[in-house]
Amino acid sequence: MNPNSICSNLSVAADGRTLLFAGHSATQLVEKYGSGLYVMDEARIRKNARVYVDAMREFFGEGSCPLFASKACSFTRMYKIVEQEGMGVDVVSCGELYTAKNAGFPMEKIYFHGNLKTDEDLRYAIGCGVGCIIADCREEVDAIDRIAEELGVRQRMMLRLTPGVDPHTYEAVATGKVDCKFGFAIENGMALEIFLHTLKKEHVDLCGFHCHVGSMVFDSDVYIRTAQIMLDFIAQVHTDYGFVTRELDIGGGYGVRYLADDPTIDIRANIAQVADEMKRMTAERNIPMPLVHMEPGRSIVADAGVTLYTVGAVKTIPGYKTYVCVDGGMGDNPRYALYRSPYTVVAADKLHEECDMLCDLAGRCCESGDVLQEGIYLPHSLERGDLVAVLTTGAYNYSMASNYNRYPRFPVIMVDGENDYVAVRRESFADIVLNDQ
Repeated sequence: MNPNSICSNLSVAADGRTLLFAGHSATQLVEKYGSGLYVMDEARIRKNARVYVDAMREFFGEGSCPLFASKACSFTRMYKIVEQEGMGVDVVSCGELYTAKNAGFPMEKIYFHGNLKTDEDLRYAIGCGVGCIIADCREEVDAIDRIAEELGVRQRMMLRLTPGVDPHTYEAVATGKVDCKFGFAIENGMALEIFLHTLKKEHVDLCGFHCHVGSMVFDSDVYIRTAQIMLDFIAQVHTDYGFVTRELDIGGGYGVRYLADDPTIDIRANIAQVADEMKRMTAERNIPMPLVHMEPGRSIVADAGVTLYTVGAVKTIPGYKTYVCVDGGMGDNPRYALYRSPYTVVAADKLHEECDMLCDLAGRCCESGDVLQEGIYLPHSLERGDLVAVLTTGAYNYSMASNYNRYPRFPVIMVDGENDYVAVRRESFADIVLNDQ
Protein backbone atom coordinates (compact mmCIF):
# COMPACT_ATOMS: atom_id res chain seq x y z
CA MET A 1 0.00 0.00 0.00
CA ASN A 2 0.98 3.63 -0.38
CA PRO A 3 1.31 5.04 3.16
CA ASN A 4 0.59 8.50 1.73
CA SER A 5 -3.03 7.41 1.49
CA ILE A 6 -3.22 7.66 5.29
CA CYS A 7 -1.35 10.93 5.78
CA SER A 8 0.52 13.31 3.50
CA ASN A 9 3.66 13.30 5.67
CA LEU A 10 4.23 9.63 4.80
CA SER A 11 5.99 8.61 1.60
CA VAL A 12 8.31 6.04 0.06
CA ALA A 13 12.05 6.57 -0.43
CA ALA A 14 13.70 6.52 -3.84
CA ASP A 15 14.70 2.89 -3.26
CA GLY A 16 11.00 2.03 -3.47
CA ARG A 17 11.08 0.04 -0.23
CA THR A 18 11.74 2.34 2.76
CA LEU A 19 9.15 4.34 4.65
CA LEU A 20 9.81 8.07 4.89
CA PHE A 21 8.14 9.99 7.70
CA ALA A 22 8.22 13.74 7.16
CA GLY A 23 11.08 13.04 4.77
CA HIS A 24 13.09 10.98 7.27
CA SER A 25 14.02 7.37 6.62
CA ALA A 26 12.54 4.93 9.13
CA THR A 27 15.61 2.73 8.74
CA GLN A 28 18.04 5.55 9.44
CA LEU A 29 16.06 6.74 12.47
CA VAL A 30 16.19 3.28 14.02
CA GLU A 31 19.89 2.98 13.21
CA LYS A 32 20.52 6.30 14.96
CA TYR A 33 18.19 6.07 17.95
CA GLY A 34 17.47 2.36 18.39
CA SER A 35 14.22 0.39 18.45
CA GLY A 36 11.34 0.68 19.41
CA LEU A 37 10.82 4.31 18.70
CA TYR A 38 8.16 6.98 18.80
CA VAL A 39 8.74 9.51 16.02
CA MET A 40 6.83 12.80 15.82
CA ASP A 41 6.63 15.43 13.09
CA GLU A 42 6.94 18.93 14.60
CA ALA A 43 5.82 20.69 11.43
CA ARG A 44 2.67 18.58 11.32
CA ILE A 45 1.85 19.38 14.96
CA ARG A 46 2.22 23.08 14.23
CA LYS A 47 0.13 22.86 11.06
CA ASN A 48 -2.69 21.03 12.86
CA ALA A 49 -2.63 23.54 15.72
CA ARG A 50 -2.82 26.52 13.35
CA VAL A 51 -5.93 25.13 11.67
CA TYR A 52 -7.83 25.28 14.97
CA VAL A 53 -6.31 28.54 16.19
CA ASP A 54 -6.96 30.43 12.97
CA ALA A 55 -10.44 29.00 12.39
CA MET A 56 -11.67 29.66 15.91
CA ARG A 57 -10.32 33.19 15.87
CA GLU A 58 -11.89 33.85 12.47
CA PHE A 59 -15.32 32.33 13.04
CA PHE A 60 -15.87 32.68 16.80
CA GLY A 61 -13.92 35.90 17.25
CA GLU A 62 -10.96 37.14 19.25
CA GLY A 63 -10.68 35.48 22.66
CA SER A 64 -12.13 32.16 21.54
CA CYS A 65 -9.37 29.60 21.22
CA PRO A 66 -8.63 25.88 21.18
CA LEU A 67 -7.18 24.20 24.24
CA PHE A 68 -4.75 21.38 23.52
CA ALA A 69 -6.02 18.28 25.34
CA SER A 70 -2.62 17.43 26.69
CA LYS A 71 -3.61 13.98 27.93
CA ALA A 72 -3.24 12.99 24.28
CA CYS A 73 0.51 13.63 24.39
CA SER A 74 2.11 15.30 27.38
CA PHE A 75 5.80 16.11 27.57
CA THR A 76 7.75 19.32 27.97
CA ARG A 77 8.49 20.05 24.32
CA MET A 78 4.83 19.55 23.35
CA TYR A 79 3.70 22.39 25.63
CA LYS A 80 6.32 24.68 24.15
CA ILE A 81 5.14 23.95 20.62
CA VAL A 82 1.42 24.48 21.22
CA GLU A 83 2.07 27.64 23.25
CA GLN A 84 4.10 29.06 20.36
CA GLU A 85 1.16 28.30 18.05
CA GLY A 86 -1.30 30.23 20.22
CA MET A 87 -3.21 27.41 21.90
CA GLY A 88 -4.26 27.16 25.51
CA VAL A 89 -4.10 23.73 27.15
CA ASP A 90 -6.24 21.59 29.32
CA VAL A 91 -4.66 19.30 31.90
CA VAL A 92 -6.27 16.47 33.83
CA SER A 93 -3.72 15.95 36.59
CA CYS A 94 -1.09 17.76 38.60
CA GLY A 95 1.51 15.75 36.70
CA GLU A 96 0.38 17.33 33.45
CA LEU A 97 0.12 20.71 35.17
CA TYR A 98 3.66 20.38 36.52
CA THR A 99 4.94 19.43 33.06
CA ALA A 100 3.26 22.46 31.50
CA LYS A 101 4.65 24.70 34.25
CA ASN A 102 8.10 23.19 33.74
CA ALA A 103 7.80 24.07 30.04
CA GLY A 104 7.08 27.70 30.92
CA PHE A 105 3.49 27.54 29.71
CA PRO A 106 1.45 30.57 30.88
CA MET A 107 -0.59 29.46 33.89
CA GLU A 108 -3.51 31.73 32.99
CA LYS A 109 -4.03 29.75 29.75
CA ILE A 110 -4.36 26.40 31.52
CA TYR A 111 -7.73 24.76 32.22
CA PHE A 112 -7.64 22.04 34.89
CA HIS A 113 -9.98 19.08 34.28
CA GLY A 114 -10.63 15.73 35.91
CA ASN A 115 -13.59 14.08 37.60
CA LEU A 116 -11.79 13.80 40.96
CA LYS A 117 -9.32 16.37 42.22
CA THR A 118 -8.02 15.94 45.75
CA ASP A 119 -7.46 18.82 48.13
CA GLU A 120 -3.75 18.46 47.40
CA ASP A 121 -4.43 18.71 43.67
CA LEU A 122 -6.53 21.84 44.10
CA ARG A 123 -4.10 23.48 46.49
CA TYR A 124 -1.25 22.90 44.05
CA ALA A 125 -3.23 24.15 41.05
CA ILE A 126 -4.61 27.25 42.76
CA GLY A 127 -1.19 27.96 44.24
CA CYS A 128 0.33 27.78 40.76
CA GLY A 129 -2.18 30.37 39.54
CA VAL A 130 -3.96 27.99 37.15
CA GLY A 131 -6.28 29.94 34.88
CA CYS A 132 -9.49 27.97 35.30
CA ILE A 133 -10.64 24.86 37.14
CA ILE A 134 -13.46 22.79 35.70
CA ALA A 135 -15.45 21.44 38.65
CA ASP A 136 -16.91 17.97 38.25
CA CYS A 137 -18.66 17.29 41.56
CA ARG A 138 -20.28 19.21 44.43
CA GLU A 139 -17.45 18.31 46.81
CA GLU A 140 -14.99 19.89 44.40
CA VAL A 141 -16.91 23.17 44.23
CA ASP A 142 -16.84 23.36 48.01
CA ALA A 143 -13.14 22.49 48.16
CA ILE A 144 -12.20 25.08 45.52
CA ASP A 145 -14.02 27.78 47.46
CA ARG A 146 -12.43 26.74 50.76
CA ILE A 147 -8.87 26.45 49.43
CA ALA A 148 -9.15 29.69 47.43
CA GLU A 149 -10.14 31.44 50.66
CA GLU A 150 -7.15 29.91 52.46
CA LEU A 151 -4.83 31.14 49.71
CA GLY A 152 -6.44 34.57 49.52
CA VAL A 153 -7.60 34.37 45.90
CA ARG A 154 -10.83 34.22 43.94
CA GLN A 155 -10.53 31.24 41.63
CA ARG A 156 -11.98 31.29 38.13
CA MET A 157 -14.05 28.17 37.58
CA MET A 158 -16.37 26.40 35.13
CA LEU A 159 -18.93 23.71 35.82
CA ARG A 160 -18.81 20.55 33.74
CA LEU A 161 -22.28 19.68 32.51
CA THR A 162 -23.45 16.55 30.70
CA PRO A 163 -25.80 17.40 27.83
CA GLY A 164 -26.93 13.83 27.19
CA VAL A 165 -25.66 13.68 23.61
CA ASP A 166 -24.58 10.35 22.11
CA PRO A 167 -21.62 11.03 19.77
CA HIS A 168 -21.80 7.53 18.19
CA THR A 169 -18.16 6.87 18.99
CA TYR A 170 -16.31 4.21 20.99
CA GLU A 171 -18.20 3.46 24.22
CA ALA A 172 -15.02 3.90 26.27
CA VAL A 173 -14.49 7.46 25.02
CA ALA A 174 -18.11 8.66 25.03
CA THR A 175 -18.30 11.20 27.84
CA GLY A 176 -21.46 13.25 27.32
CA LYS A 177 -24.19 10.79 28.25
CA VAL A 178 -26.24 11.21 31.41
CA ASP A 179 -25.00 8.01 33.05
CA CYS A 180 -21.25 8.65 32.60
CA LYS A 181 -18.98 9.50 35.52
CA PHE A 182 -18.38 13.07 34.36
CA GLY A 183 -20.19 16.28 35.22
CA PHE A 184 -23.71 17.32 36.16
CA ALA A 185 -26.62 16.22 33.97
CA ILE A 186 -28.82 18.97 32.58
CA GLU A 187 -31.94 16.92 31.95
CA ASN A 188 -32.44 15.70 35.52
CA GLY A 189 -31.88 19.06 37.22
CA MET A 190 -28.40 18.37 38.62
CA ALA A 191 -26.86 21.14 36.53
CA LEU A 192 -29.23 23.82 37.78
CA GLU A 193 -28.82 22.64 41.37
CA ILE A 194 -25.01 22.87 41.28
CA PHE A 195 -25.19 26.20 39.45
CA LEU A 196 -27.28 27.72 42.25
CA HIS A 197 -25.00 26.15 44.86
CA THR A 198 -21.91 27.60 43.18
CA LEU A 199 -23.37 31.11 42.98
CA LYS A 200 -23.31 31.25 46.78
CA LYS A 201 -19.55 30.75 46.92
CA GLU A 202 -17.62 33.94 47.67
CA HIS A 203 -14.19 32.78 46.51
CA VAL A 204 -15.22 31.34 43.17
CA ASP A 205 -15.60 33.27 39.92
CA LEU A 206 -18.00 31.17 37.85
CA CYS A 207 -17.14 32.19 34.30
CA GLY A 208 -19.15 29.60 32.41
CA PHE A 209 -19.77 25.99 31.55
CA HIS A 210 -17.93 23.06 30.07
CA CYS A 211 -19.09 19.89 28.36
CA HIS A 212 -17.43 17.06 26.47
CA VAL A 213 -19.41 14.50 24.51
CA GLY A 214 -16.60 12.19 23.42
CA SER A 215 -13.68 11.57 21.14
CA MET A 216 -13.27 10.61 17.46
CA VAL A 217 -16.12 12.89 16.33
CA PHE A 218 -16.41 13.07 12.54
CA ASP A 219 -19.63 15.06 12.20
CA SER A 220 -20.26 18.64 13.33
CA ASP A 221 -23.86 17.65 14.01
CA VAL A 222 -22.60 16.33 17.35
CA TYR A 223 -21.26 19.74 18.34
CA ILE A 224 -24.34 21.54 17.03
CA ARG A 225 -26.69 19.31 19.03
CA THR A 226 -24.49 19.77 22.09
CA ALA A 227 -24.37 23.55 21.65
CA GLN A 228 -28.15 23.71 21.39
CA ILE A 229 -28.61 21.97 24.73
CA MET A 230 -25.87 24.01 26.41
CA LEU A 231 -27.20 27.31 25.06
CA ASP A 232 -30.71 26.42 26.22
CA PHE A 233 -29.30 26.03 29.72
CA ILE A 234 -27.29 29.25 29.40
CA ALA A 235 -30.43 31.07 28.28
CA GLN A 236 -32.35 29.63 31.22
CA VAL A 237 -29.90 30.85 33.86
CA HIS A 238 -29.66 34.20 32.05
CA THR A 239 -33.44 34.71 32.06
CA ASP A 240 -34.14 33.32 35.52
CA TYR A 241 -31.08 34.51 37.43
CA GLY A 242 -29.47 37.23 35.30
CA PHE A 243 -26.29 35.18 34.95
CA VAL A 244 -24.12 36.04 31.95
CA THR A 245 -22.04 33.13 30.69
CA ARG A 246 -18.66 34.49 29.63
CA GLU A 247 -17.11 31.21 28.41
CA LEU A 248 -18.47 27.99 26.92
CA ASP A 249 -16.23 25.00 26.33
CA ILE A 250 -17.84 22.51 23.94
CA GLY A 251 -15.00 20.02 24.42
CA GLY A 252 -13.36 17.60 22.10
CA GLY A 253 -11.85 17.84 18.67
CA TYR A 254 -12.42 16.08 15.38
CA GLY A 255 -11.51 12.50 14.54
CA VAL A 256 -8.44 11.34 12.62
CA ARG A 257 -7.69 8.81 9.90
CA TYR A 258 -6.32 5.57 11.32
CA LEU A 259 -7.31 3.56 8.23
CA ALA A 260 -7.49 4.40 4.55
CA ASP A 261 -11.29 4.03 4.66
CA ASP A 262 -11.68 6.67 7.39
CA PRO A 263 -13.08 10.00 6.18
CA THR A 264 -10.99 13.12 5.71
CA ILE A 265 -12.34 16.06 7.71
CA ASP A 266 -12.19 19.71 6.68
CA ILE A 267 -11.75 21.05 10.21
CA ARG A 268 -11.85 24.72 9.20
CA ALA A 269 -15.15 24.29 7.36
CA ASN A 270 -16.63 22.33 10.26
CA ILE A 271 -15.65 24.99 12.80
CA ALA A 272 -17.22 27.63 10.55
CA GLN A 273 -20.43 25.61 10.46
CA VAL A 274 -20.55 25.21 14.24
CA ALA A 275 -19.82 28.92 14.75
CA ASP A 276 -22.60 29.96 12.35
CA GLU A 277 -25.10 27.74 14.14
CA MET A 278 -24.07 28.97 17.58
CA LYS A 279 -24.34 32.61 16.53
CA ARG A 280 -27.83 31.92 15.20
CA MET A 281 -28.79 30.10 18.41
CA THR A 282 -27.57 32.87 20.71
CA ALA A 283 -29.42 35.48 18.65
CA GLU A 284 -32.62 33.41 18.83
CA ARG A 285 -32.28 33.11 22.60
CA ASN A 286 -31.35 36.78 23.01
CA ILE A 287 -28.19 35.99 24.99
CA PRO A 288 -24.63 37.25 24.53
CA MET A 289 -22.30 35.01 22.55
CA PRO A 290 -19.75 33.60 25.03
CA LEU A 291 -16.10 32.99 24.26
CA VAL A 292 -15.90 29.46 22.89
CA HIS A 293 -13.29 26.78 23.48
CA MET A 294 -12.71 23.37 21.91
CA GLU A 295 -10.26 20.77 23.19
CA PRO A 296 -8.52 19.03 20.29
CA GLY A 297 -5.81 16.60 21.29
CA ARG A 298 -5.89 13.60 18.99
CA SER A 299 -6.38 15.74 15.87
CA ILE A 300 -3.34 17.84 16.80
CA VAL A 301 -0.86 15.00 17.31
CA ALA A 302 -2.18 11.65 16.04
CA ASP A 303 -1.07 11.88 12.41
CA ALA A 304 2.10 13.61 13.59
CA GLY A 305 3.35 10.32 15.00
CA VAL A 306 4.46 6.84 13.98
CA THR A 307 5.90 4.02 16.06
CA LEU A 308 8.78 1.97 14.68
CA TYR A 309 9.42 -1.61 15.82
CA THR A 310 11.88 -4.35 14.95
CA VAL A 311 10.57 -7.83 14.19
CA GLY A 312 11.92 -10.48 16.55
CA ALA A 313 10.05 -13.54 15.35
CA VAL A 314 7.46 -14.75 12.86
CA LYS A 315 5.60 -17.66 14.40
CA THR A 316 3.15 -19.67 12.29
CA ILE A 317 0.80 -22.12 14.00
CA PRO A 318 -0.28 -24.45 11.17
CA GLY A 319 -4.01 -24.43 10.67
CA TYR A 320 -4.49 -21.44 12.97
CA LYS A 321 -2.61 -18.19 12.50
CA THR A 322 0.69 -16.39 12.16
CA TYR A 323 2.11 -14.01 14.76
CA VAL A 324 4.61 -11.29 13.88
CA CYS A 325 6.27 -10.47 17.19
CA VAL A 326 7.96 -7.10 17.71
CA ASP A 327 10.05 -5.37 20.37
CA GLY A 328 7.14 -3.44 21.86
CA GLY A 329 3.49 -4.01 22.58
CA MET A 330 0.82 -3.00 25.07
CA GLY A 331 3.41 -1.18 27.18
CA ASP A 332 3.91 1.41 24.44
CA ASN A 333 0.42 1.24 22.89
CA PRO A 334 -2.34 -0.26 25.07
CA ARG A 335 -5.19 1.08 22.91
CA TYR A 336 -5.87 -2.14 21.02
CA ALA A 337 -6.04 -4.11 24.26
CA LEU A 338 -8.34 -1.48 25.76
CA TYR A 339 -10.56 -0.44 22.86
CA ARG A 340 -9.72 -2.68 19.89
CA SER A 341 -8.53 0.52 18.25
CA PRO A 342 -7.69 0.10 14.56
CA TYR A 343 -4.30 1.08 13.14
CA THR A 344 -2.58 0.82 9.78
CA VAL A 345 0.58 -1.30 9.90
CA VAL A 346 3.29 -1.41 7.21
CA ALA A 347 6.58 -3.19 6.72
CA ALA A 348 8.74 -0.08 6.95
CA ASP A 349 11.67 -1.48 4.95
CA LYS A 350 9.73 -3.72 2.55
CA LEU A 351 7.10 -1.41 1.09
CA HIS A 352 7.90 -2.76 -2.38
CA GLU A 353 6.72 -6.26 -1.48
CA GLU A 354 3.20 -7.63 -1.70
CA CYS A 355 1.38 -7.87 1.62
CA ASP A 356 0.23 -11.46 1.22
CA MET A 357 0.61 -12.88 4.75
CA LEU A 358 -2.40 -12.73 7.07
CA CYS A 359 -1.11 -12.26 10.61
CA ASP A 360 -1.49 -10.70 14.03
CA LEU A 361 1.03 -8.11 15.18
CA ALA A 362 1.97 -9.19 18.71
CA GLY A 363 4.03 -7.60 21.43
CA ARG A 364 6.61 -9.09 23.75
CA CYS A 365 4.80 -8.62 27.07
CA CYS A 366 4.06 -11.78 29.05
CA GLU A 367 0.32 -11.39 28.44
CA SER A 368 -1.91 -13.21 25.95
CA GLY A 369 -3.76 -9.95 25.29
CA ASP A 370 -0.58 -8.18 24.22
CA VAL A 371 -1.59 -7.74 20.59
CA LEU A 372 -1.17 -4.51 18.63
CA GLN A 373 -3.40 -5.47 15.68
CA GLU A 374 -5.17 -8.61 14.53
CA GLY A 375 -5.94 -9.81 11.03
CA ILE A 376 -3.58 -7.60 9.07
CA TYR A 377 -1.54 -8.33 5.94
CA LEU A 378 2.27 -8.02 5.77
CA PRO A 379 4.87 -9.50 3.38
CA HIS A 380 5.58 -13.23 3.63
CA SER A 381 9.31 -12.50 3.60
CA LEU A 382 9.16 -10.65 6.93
CA GLU A 383 11.84 -11.94 9.30
CA ARG A 384 13.84 -11.12 12.39
CA GLY A 385 15.50 -7.70 12.03
CA ASP A 386 12.94 -6.20 9.63
CA LEU A 387 11.11 -3.03 10.58
CA VAL A 388 7.39 -2.55 11.13
CA ALA A 389 5.70 0.84 11.44
CA VAL A 390 2.35 1.48 13.10
CA LEU A 391 0.93 4.70 11.68
CA THR A 392 -0.99 7.55 13.31
CA THR A 393 0.30 6.87 16.82
CA GLY A 394 1.00 10.41 18.00
CA ALA A 395 -2.02 10.45 20.32
CA TYR A 396 -2.52 8.27 23.40
CA ASN A 397 0.53 6.12 22.79
CA TYR A 398 3.42 7.79 24.60
CA SER A 399 0.98 9.32 27.09
CA MET A 400 -0.52 5.91 27.97
CA ALA A 401 2.77 4.01 27.97
CA SER A 402 3.74 1.94 30.99
CA ASN A 403 6.61 -0.10 32.38
CA TYR A 404 4.60 -3.30 32.38
CA ASN A 405 7.00 -6.26 32.69
CA ARG A 406 9.55 -3.58 33.61
CA TYR A 407 10.31 -2.68 30.04
CA PRO A 408 11.77 0.82 29.64
CA ARG A 409 9.57 3.27 27.76
CA PHE A 410 10.50 4.29 24.23
CA PRO A 411 12.06 7.68 23.47
CA VAL A 412 10.22 10.36 21.52
CA ILE A 413 12.22 11.59 18.52
CA MET A 414 11.02 14.82 16.94
CA VAL A 415 11.73 15.46 13.27
CA ASP A 416 11.56 18.98 11.91
CA GLY A 417 12.55 19.67 8.33
CA GLU A 418 15.99 18.14 7.86
CA ASN A 419 16.64 17.99 11.60
CA ASP A 420 15.83 15.34 14.20
CA TYR A 421 16.27 15.55 17.94
CA VAL A 422 15.39 13.77 21.19
CA ALA A 423 12.25 15.24 22.78
CA VAL A 424 12.02 12.50 25.45
CA ARG A 425 15.03 10.28 26.07
CA ARG A 426 14.83 6.50 26.14
CA GLU A 427 14.34 5.16 29.65
CA SER A 428 17.05 3.02 31.16
CA PHE A 429 16.80 0.13 33.59
CA ALA A 430 18.17 2.53 36.21
CA ASP A 431 15.20 4.84 35.57
CA ILE A 432 12.81 2.00 36.28
CA VAL A 433 14.24 1.32 39.76
CA LEU A 434 14.80 5.00 40.57
CA ASN A 435 11.98 5.18 43.12
CA ASP A 436 12.45 1.70 44.57
CA GLN A 437 13.51 1.57 48.23
